[in-house]
Amino acid sequence: MTTAAALDWFRNLLWTAVLVSGPAVLATVVVGLIMAILQAATQVNDQSVAFAPKAIGIVLALVFGGPFMMTELVQFTQRIFAAMARL
Repeated sequence: MTTAAALDWFRNLLWTAVLVSGPAVLATVVVGLIMAILQAATQVNDQSVAFAPKAIGIVLALVFGGPFMMTELVQFTQRIFAAMARL
């Protein structure tokens, strides 16, 4: 395996990680931003207030984004095993 091939696989690995973690991270960011705006508007500055909505947002993101995330992981794993078989 050449250095260029190894770097290409590493790039694919990072891109797959971004795609798989994207829905959960995006849900957390959106819910966190909404909660921060609500806390600023009501002047309730308690970090435990935002925990439950963030947890619910992550669960919903995993439920609805789960099939996409699993498909991406399975496809990446299949590509890795196919490449290992060619070595």
